[in-house]
Amino acid sequence: MNQIAEELRTVTVERDIAYPPERIWRALTQPHLLQEWLMQSDFAPQVDHIFTFRGDWGSVDCRVLEVEPHSSLSYTWGAMGLESVVTWTLTPTAGGTHLRMEQTGFRKDQEQAYQGAKVGWRRMVEKLERVVAGEEAGA
Repeated sequence: MNQIAEELRTVTVERDIAYPPERIWRALTQPHLLQEWLMQSDFAPQVDHIFTFRGDWGSVDCRVLEVEPHSSLSYTWGAMGLESVVTWTLTPTAGGTHLRMEQTGFRKDQEQAYQGAKVGWRRMVEKLERVVAGEEAGA
């Protein structure tokens, strides 16, 4: 069995947000803000930092792979048999920031996880946008 040849699927969510990358970066990297839109964690934006997202349903084991402040963030996402990578890309635009989130690594036999991620990440990105907007109001 050739694991390398196995086709892996990716969930992608893109959105234009009317705030600068620096503001969105805070919501992606500060644990007290992450908790508001995603889950509780002991995240730190440092390559090789091992951390856990914790929710009512369980936890996700993660390790930071890449940190490019205000531009790109990538970490592993391991939960319930899923070994994947989540990558956030922030691109400045005239009106704010183009946010792109990709979670890659879904095998064909992980249809439920793939479909759940498609719905879940859209919801989470909407919450992220509300957190960023609230952060603006409170800044």
